[in-house]
Amino acid sequence: MAVRIYSPVGPLQLRPAVVFFHGGAFVLGDLESEHPRCLRYSADAGCVVVSVDYRLAPENPFPAGPEDCYTALCWVVEHARELAIDQARVAVAGSSAGGALAAAVCLMARDRGGPTLALQVLIYPVLDDRMSTTSVRAFVDTPIWDEGNNVAMWDQYLPDRSTVSSYAAPAREENLVGLPSAYILSAEFDPLRDEAILYALRLLQAGVSVELHQVAGAYHGFDQQVADAAISRRALSDQIHHLKRFLRT
Repeated sequence: MAVRIYSPVGPLQLRPAVVFFHGGAFVLGDLESEHPRCLRYSADAGCVVVSVDYRLAPENPFPAGPEDCYTALCWVVEHARELAIDQARVAVAGSSAGGALAAAVCLMARDRGGPTLALQVLIYPVLDDRMSTTSVRAFVDTPIWDEGNNVAMWDQYLPDRSTVSSYAAPAREENLVGLPSAYILSAEFDPLRDEAILYALRLLQAGVSVELHQVAGAYHGFDQQVADAAISRRALSDQIHHLKRFLRT
């Protein structure tokens, strides 16, 4: 698979890293999808960012995506020295479906004995295939993303839901102990809102440090649709602030 590496300008030294997974309902997207966000993470937070072009459904349904993402994480850690990365300050991040992949990779890293992660950044993440929350049922005609899109996404990514792995739908994981600290962003008018908030609460109850940001008046993907809006600029600046805080940049 292809990856794109963003390195900050400045003296050569070991830096924190963010392994980033783009969104796109598991069926769309590529390395260009989150190029502006990755640029800002690298330049403003001082991180090496590795953006991953994982395989997409329906041609490659689960488990192709999370396995690709976990493989990419392992590659980054194995090549940390040549990439000028501090292995003790590695995060995973993703938006929407990429948030699901980031959360899944955290579970995989814990269950498989590594690599050790310092942070997970979940931006309006997809987390629960059961689609039973109040926000999923309520938002049937919201911009960008609605209940119908949600159903179609899971049908493409996970055609057989007789037995669902928590690596596909992280909200199904019963034991969240031992996961890395989390920064989670949810949007008020997003069908995925409640599953993000509930996951944050369950992480807290499992003893995981969580920074939860609920953006009032926003919808799914708002910061990509209107990147220059004040609300989008604030959201991105806040993510960068917390990357610097959690990763000690």
